[in-house]
Amino acid sequence: MNENLKNEYTLSSRKRRIAAFIIDHFVFSFLLVGIIFLFLGTNFIDENNFEKITSVMLPSMFVGFIIYFAKDSIKGISPGKWIMGIMVRDENHPEEIPSFGRLLLRNLFLLIWPIEFIILAASQDKKRLGDKSANAIVVKNPNKPSKLPRIIALVGIGIVFMSFTILFTGTAMKNSNAYKVAISEIEKNEDIITETGGIKGYGMMPTGNVNISNGYGEAQMEISVLGNEKDIDVVVYLTKEPDGDWILNEIYK
Repeated sequence: MNENLKNEYTLSSRKRRIAAFIIDHFVFSFLLVGIIFLFLGTNFIDENNFEKITSVMLPSMFVGFIIYFAKDSIKGISPGKWIMGIMVRDENHPEEIPSFGRLLLRNLFLLIWPIEFIILAASQDKKRLGDKSANAIVVKNPNKPSKLPRIIALVGIGIVFMSFTILFTGTAMKNSNAYKVAISEIEKNEDIITETGGIKGYGMMPTGNVNISNGYGEAQMEISVLGNEKDIDVVVYLTKEPDGDWILNEIYK
């Protein structure tokens, strides 16, 4: 690093870099999964055509990985680096941001992240292979925001992730044929109708799981049944054969 810039640009600590990587991995993995789910749609649970699923997943994964590896392309700062107050800069000219191609090359080495972690931990100049290949360094951001907005951003990322996971999983389950069969069976169950005083609706999101493999399916769901007199939780267990419909095996309160 240029001696005249040492006071302004200080190399980031390894701890900050590792923390930034973990945050980025969390954010962009979530984004990748979100892109795949959006491409597949909420009816993907009932899709039995493996070739169709693959043809949809591969392009969406490609888009997601490009975004992942280009995560530092905006001013050399990824979400994790912004939160941790660090940034990527040119090794010989720390006031400059490496080109998009160099930033992309640098992050491609994250495919071998265990080795990168070992090299970063052992390197005296705090550089991993990706840094060396792109002639880049990671330094503290002298203009980093105050701590409060960065903490709020970190908490916000966690809340968005949890909310999206619950919402999308619940929506996908409600759109599945297994859920539709379960609701049909619940509405024919005299014990449930009597106990609730008549069914007027169902909870927003069922919980449980739906698994289909080689045409065979198993589903276990807990569904909140809203009644005129009383609300109850109903657990259903269903199975299906290849090319067959879902069949209710067990229902209990």
